Amino acid sequence: MDEPDALIAAARSGLAAVGDPRKAPEMQRYMKSELPYRGVASPERKALAKELFAAHPLPDETALRTAALTLWREAGYREERYIAIDLTGHRAYRAWQTPALLPLYEEMIVTGAWWDYVDEIANRRIGPLLRDHPGELTPVMRAWAGDEHLWKRRTSIICQLGFKEATDTALLTDAIEANIDDRDFFVRKGIGWALRQFARTEPGWVRAFVDGHPGLSPLSVREALKHL
Repeated sequence: MDEPDALIAAARSGLAAVGDPRKAPEMQRYMKSELPYRGVASPERKALAKELFAAHPLPDETALRTAALTLWREAGYREERYIAIDLTGHRAYRAWQTPALLPLYEEMIVTGAWWDYVDEIANRRIGPLLRDHPGELTPVMRAWAGDEHLWKRRTSIICQLGFKEATDTALLTDAIEANIDDRDFFVRKGIGWALRQFARTEPGWVRAFVDGHPGLSPLSVREALKHL
C-alpha cells in the first residue's frame, strides 16, 4: 500500500473508531449535510489528524494532492472531507503551498459549496496563498468576485480576514462592489464580516466605505459597524 492509500485507510478507520453515533444525526442536521457524520467533534478530529499525519508522512506534492482529493471525492462521511482540508494545511507540507494547489482548493470550494468547508479554505488556504503570491492570486480573486459560483464570490470577499495592515483595500473594494447587489445571505454576511474584521485595524476606512456605499444591505452594514 502506497503512502496516500495508507493515510486514507487510517483516516477512515480512525474516524470510525472515535466517532459517536449518538451525536452524528444532530451534527448532520445542524450542518444541513447530505453526507452523514461519524459523530467526531472538532477537537477529537484534530487530535486524530495530528496522529495520522505523523504516522503517515507523504513524500511529495503529488501524494498530498492524491490523498486530499481521494478523501474529498470519495468521502462517505463529512469528517473525511474535514480531514482532507486539515491535511492540506499540515505544517510539514508548508513548502508545497503554492499557486499550483489553487485548482485543488477551487474544486473543494465549488463541490463543497457550504460555509464549513469554504470559510476554512478561504481564510487558511487561499488567504495565505494570496499573501505569499499576490501577483498571481490577486487577479484570480478579482475574477472570482464576479464568478457565477456563490462560494467563489464569498471566498474573494473573505480571503483577507486576517490580513490587518496588509489588507489590499483595492481588492477588498472590488470584491465587495462586484457583489453589493447580491441578495444571498452568505454573500451579504461575508461582506459584513470582511468589513468588521478590517474595522479592527482601520475603523475610519470602514466607516468611510460604508458611508460611500449606500447600496450595502442592512445585514452587511450591521455586521460591518458591529464594534464601531
